[in-house]
Amino acid sequence: MDTDLSGADFARADRLARAFAGRDGQPGLAYGVLAGGRLVHSGGLGERWLGGPAPDAGTVFRIASMTKSFTAATMVGLRDEGALRLDDLAQDYVPELRDLRLPSTDSPRPTIRHLLTMTGGFPTDDAWGDRQQGLDPAEFAALLRGGVRLGWAPGTRFEYSNLGYAILGKVIEAVTGAAYADAVRGRILAPLGLAQTGFEAGEFDPETLARGYQRGAAGWTELPFDRHGAFAPMGGIFSTVADLARWAAGFAAAFPARDAAADGHPLGRASRREMQLPQLAIVGWPTGSYPDASTLSYGFGLFVEEGPVFGTMVQHSGGYPGFGSQMRWHPATGTGVIVLGNGTYAHAGELAIAILSDVLAQLRAGAGPAGPAGVIRGPAPGDGGPWPETLAARADADRLLRSWDDDLAGRLFTPNVAWDQPLASRREAIARVRERIGDFAPDPARPAEFDTPAHCRWWLTGDRGSVQAEIALTPLWSPRVQSLRVAVPPAPGSVLLRMLDALIGIVNDAPAQWPAWLPAAADVDTAQLARRLRLATAWAGRCSAGAFRAGDGETAATVELEGESGRAVLAVSVDPDTEALRQATVTLLP
Repeated sequence: MDTDLSGADFARADRLARAFAGRDGQPGLAYGVLAGGRLVHSGGLGERWLGGPAPDAGTVFRIASMTKSFTAATMVGLRDEGALRLDDLAQDYVPELRDLRLPSTDSPRPTIRHLLTMTGGFPTDDAWGDRQQGLDPAEFAALLRGGVRLGWAPGTRFEYSNLGYAILGKVIEAVTGAAYADAVRGRILAPLGLAQTGFEAGEFDPETLARGYQRGAAGWTELPFDRHGAFAPMGGIFSTVADLARWAAGFAAAFPARDAAADGHPLGRASRREMQLPQLAIVGWPTGSYPDASTLSYGFGLFVEEGPVFGTMVQHSGGYPGFGSQMRWHPATGTGVIVLGNGTYAHAGELAIAILSDVLAQLRAGAGPAGPAGVIRGPAPGDGGPWPETLAARADADRLLRSWDDDLAGRLFTPNVAWDQPLASRREAIARVRERIGDFAPDPARPAEFDTPAHCRWWLTGDRGSVQAEIALTPLWSPRVQSLRVAVPPAPGSVLLRMLDALIGIVNDAPAQWPAWLPAAADVDTAQLARRLRLATAWAGRCSAGAFRAGDGETAATVELEGESGRAVLAVSVDPDTEALRQATVTLLP
């Protein structure tokens, strides 16, 4: 996707880099921003070596575990050629694994897919694995024959494994008949023109090579370069900001799926997308976690993050004695950042996150008050927009909501809409919305949102409030609306509105305990709920009710809270007979 960064303030990225470098976590630092398939800004700070010049986009650093994306890409390419299957047993290509002892009699033997996704069952080995970079291949073969051990049944959990990727290197050699470095160079590096990417420090002009350092009591100590060896597939590559920008841009360019001709990349777009899609979840935080909710997954040689602010991010870091690095990109916009440092385990990811977040925030701000026609949200990047039929159905639904017409409803809806809620009941609910917020129209200040190409969420606003409307279309070439939902606000003076007002009052006043005068059902943990509401206080400050996202107007309501310093969503249900709270949740928003 071609993203226009012509108006971006890269001076802000430079300031972030200077502040990061000021922590003295590495002697030298190089960074770059990519957009539209090319490097659009870069910089360098500090020294390539003590007393040497500042690094730049052409300075070569060891990129450590970022290498895994190159190894994974080579494996996927071999799969695409029919040379192997990802569900083949690893021992079919690495016979030293045939005597691998399994942790239980019902454990499966590790497959190539297990190794690619870090589910091979090997315990995490970062400290040890980093020092095996130059291991002699014969010694590695002997190690595999009897010295490696599984901690888990393969396929049951993620655990980061350098050993697993070293084994993948042997698979590549067995299938191609070439040394690992030669296979990757011929299949990946040369076709992409990554001329400043390689496997040995001696391949590069010493003037362009950043030397690695570790801080001790006497200051920075230069570390010798490990030689290329059996563990190179997990962390042995050297590269530059410029080459890595091209590498990352190739992945970003795989989205969206489209009819365009192949782009010359050694991997097809479908395979590049596959590498960036979550193969398994690693860590999850419950909805409303402070300060946000996000998930982390692993694809093939790449981490996939899904967060509430910008959606999907793809990244991989590299940490190694003498070096620290990260590449990170946003598939929805094709924007990314590369950061390379020459200090041991330099926390390059912190700077990459800061710069990319700043650039994306500028892109968002530059979209104008109405924003784009809509964006696809969800755990994986979509195809870039809604179906034309979705936009047409949303326009028809707007007309229907303003002035009901049975003939239009009959053309717009599938039969199940009336079965799920009679049309007469829907007309009555829309009338209640109009009574409670006034004559309404689409809110021009809030762009529509699309969870999928066949879905639309938008806001209706009147002089007394705003509500959310939502449609979903059928998965057909001639789609119709299969569901319509419109939030109905509580009536003035109702039990539901009084409960909402009381809970917003708790957010604003932050009492130490649950108020004794506020009734709640016996199964409501009021102490925990009070803590969650106080957390909303700390996050958002004093709040007032905003748009209603959901609700029937009688027993349940979900409302946005607009605060002094943040936003949240409060969902409430009540028992109208006892006037007690039945359930409440609060979710913090970015």
